Amino acid sequence: METIQVVFLTVLMFFVIVTVHEWGHYYFAKRAGILVREFAIGFGPKLFSYKRNETQFTLRLLPFGGYARMAGEDPELVEIQEGQTIAVRSVDDQVKMIYLDQLDNRKNVIRGEVISIDMERALKLQLDVDGEIQEYRIHPQAMLVSRGKQTQIAPKDRQFGSKTVGQRALAIFAGPLMNFILAFVLFAVYAQMAGVPVENPKNLQIGEVLEGGAADQANLQKGDIIETINGTAIGTDSQKMVSMIADSKDKPMEWTLRRGSDTFNITITPRAVEGQEGGKVGIVPTLPTRSVGFVETFKVSGVAMVDTTRIIFEGFKHLINQFNMDDIGGPVRTFEVTGQIAKQGIEQLTRWAAILSLYLGIFNLLPIPALDGSRLVFLGIEALRGRPVDPNREGMVHFIGFAMLFVLMLAVTYNDILRLING
Repeated sequence: METIQVVFLTVLMFFVIVTVHEWGHYYFAKRAGILVREFAIGFGPKLFSYKRNETQFTLRLLPFGGYARMAGEDPELVEIQEGQTIAVRSVDDQVKMIYLDQLDNRKNVIRGEVISIDMERALKLQLDVDGEIQEYRIHPQAMLVSRGKQTQIAPKDRQFGSKTVGQRALAIFAGPLMNFILAFVLFAVYAQMAGVPVENPKNLQIGEVLEGGAADQANLQKGDIIETINGTAIGTDSQKMVSMIADSKDKPMEWTLRRGSDTFNITITPRAVEGQEGGKVGIVPTLPTRSVGFVETFKVSGVAMVDTTRIIFEGFKHLINQFNMDDIGGPVRTFEVTGQIAKQGIEQLTRWAAILSLYLGIFNLLPIPALDGSRLVFLGIEALRGRPVDPNREGMVHFIGFAMLFVLMLAVTYNDILRLING
């Protein structure tokens, strides 16, 4: 049951982080009037799909990310040529359905040869129906039907490229922004659950008791204050405590602990743990904590955001200066670490989710082709020069960047799998 719960919490965490990111793109694109064709979580084959209003919401097999597909970002897949025979269904003098195949099986439709068609600006269609030229207005939300698939048309004012630089930049930046907001909220929730370290602490306390360990069998509890070990005051030096425990494998140790107002002595014998050196008792030491008020929670969360951001950029700097494949973790490694943290409880998983959300937001803003940061760079160039970069050139840059990221992802995933196999 524990394994199922850990897997569920791990998947749920990634689902929330990715959904919040893509919802940011989706919401601000809709506010700008952009047609969002698909809101997808994951990549690859569809597992679940339903349509609401104009958008298809899908859950896909590979949980490595997601996307909000906006009209005009990619070439439209369905095109109609002059001279092509089509069938249309008109309601209130407006064409609402345009059929491109199986024309003989369509009922209550008008068939004809296309003389001219404009589905972006004028929204007009001219058909040659049995030698008579007929003109129709096309509904702004008309559907194209081909090979059993319906695709809503996208008039020019519903396409991504028709919006102002500010509207497009906000729709792109909103994804990382939502991750930053989620991280702030999760850091605040963690502060409420776990508290914050007390100022000038004198002793370590037990932050977690691992099930089945020597400490668990000795009935130690989370929150117990560690006064002395073998008569030696430990203070707040966790490394000193770990070293003493490691050097005492299979040797009884006398611990003095404080639980509330009571102080008691207990004998614990560190044991060997497979794959690790020295003795272990199965605890996670932490500094004593105190609860925080509602207002202070915002300050604590802000400090956590700043400190974690600094650590993330230090990690980027390390990768640049001393690149090593073993320092990079892909989806497999991230899932593995998340599963290990989930076993430590909902508090640590909440903190880890905040870190991952913040990392995703920062990483997506890096000026790497195919990421949100690169698209913002192109919009910045457009704002400075007064005209957009050639869409073909920009598309090629993003395509090359995506291909490089995909190859790197494959290499990292392969490395993670080998690491798991080799222990």
